[in-house]
Amino acid sequence: MSGQTIWLTGLSGAGKTTVARAFAAQLAADGVPVEILDGDELRTNLSAGLGFSREDRDTHVRRVGFVAELLARHGVTVVVPVIAPYADARAAVRAHHRDRGTSYREVYVSTPLTVCQERDVKGLYARSAAGGLSAMTGVDDPYEPPTDPDLTIDTSRVPLDDAIDALHSLVRAESEVA
Repeated sequence: MSGQTIWLTGLSGAGKTTVARAFAAQLAADGVPVEILDGDELRTNLSAGLGFSREDRDTHVRRVGFVAELLARHGVTVVVPVIAPYADARAAVRAHHRDRGTSYREVYVSTPLTVCQERDVKGLYARSAAGGLSAMTGVDDPYEPPTDPDLTIDTSRVPLDDAIDALHSLVRAESEVA
């Protein structure tokens, strides 16, 4: 299997990282070279010092996209659970991959805001509601949903095993095209 980037975009708490970890574990068990580029980990390391302005968010997304494409170009399946709230930044990452002949698939983890707020895995929605956090994506800062994703998964309706199966189908379809 050739390398490719599978970008999971969606709100905080949508299930991107949970799906990414389960999917990557199965790929690794099948002997596929795989890496997860987790948004939170990369913000601490690759994008340390960036804030949450639109410009900083776009810079973060482009940096992650660059690393993902570099790994994918060298035969790694890269799973990227990163919010990437703005459509133009995601389009730039897709174009970067396309310009280098590297496969890129966008997966919209479309879990509704109300479900994400109930999950509130990191406590961000509670902090936002209490006034302790501003520019919360999907609350007081925009999230621009993909208009034409390669796959859509709503983790409030789709069990994890079914989400993984759908991702496997997406990867297999891409491998057959390549």
